[in-house]
Amino acid sequence: MEKNVKRLEEIISCALISLGALMASFSVVCILIPNDAIDYGTAGIAIILSMLTKWNLSLCVAMVFLPFIIAGTVILGKKFGLKAALGSGVYTVGIAIFERIPFELNTEHFLAVVFGGAILGAGLSLILKNGGCIDGSEIFANIVVKKITDKTGKNFSMSYLLIGFNACVYAAVFVLINRNAALMSLLVYVVATSIINHFTDHFEAIKQVTIITKDPDQLVKDIKAQLNKTCTIMNSYGAIAGENKTLICYVNYFELPKMKEIIAKNKGTFSTVSTIDEIIK
Repeated sequence: MEKNVKRLEEIISCALISLGALMASFSVVCILIPNDAIDYGTAGIAIILSMLTKWNLSLCVAMVFLPFIIAGTVILGKKFGLKAALGSGVYTVGIAIFERIPFELNTEHFLAVVFGGAILGAGLSLILKNGGCIDGSEIFANIVVKKITDKTGKNFSMSYLLIGFNACVYAAVFVLINRNAALMSLLVYVVATSIINHFTDHFEAIKQVTIITKDPDQLVKDIKAQLNKTCTIMNSYGAIAGENKTLICYVNYFELPKMKEIIAKNKGTFSTVSTIDEIIK
């Protein structure tokens, strides 16, 4: 019974990732590009490449995305890689399909870009909420943060890496395309990320997982073995349950699904997740 429930959850998760990818590809092809704006991250790089070379956009997206998906699978795990491949594959197919569908949003550029950015943000939120990822910049930032964390033992936010990556993309748009496209694309970024942050509670920030349990030993071992993370353990007391142990662990957004799996395997736990703006050491 439990296996069937988990299988159904995975099917729903994959369906929502696919829906989100189709929403994102529709926004990019049918709304943003016709109104002198582009997506951000590696999708933006693919669009710039397509504009400069006149190559097919879906081909450019596949070429740019593939190395990041492979790197994400190798470093971040097979499950993450499969969901990233699903989202990226549907996004690429969606672009190929929508390129052949005549569609025109008959309104001002500014309104069209805001509307397109909102659809893009909603689609990407669906993908991120279900453990997927279609943008290589997020995979790149995640890999860098993981490597630094593994080496130093300190937790870092992905925010600055993502901002720096996208600043380079928009600088390229400004220089290689035109200033209007750069400004419109920046507006897309502001609108899309505002929606993503609302629905994912700032996915690029560090997450604090607090776990209350009577038997912390196996949890600590699993977290160390599967996430290479350590925990702070404190004595706590429940009004009904009596003496407990409270574990505090810091992970990034893409490590949360694995953390939830570990917690689910250890029965009799109560856990919460909160967003941390800064860790001071």
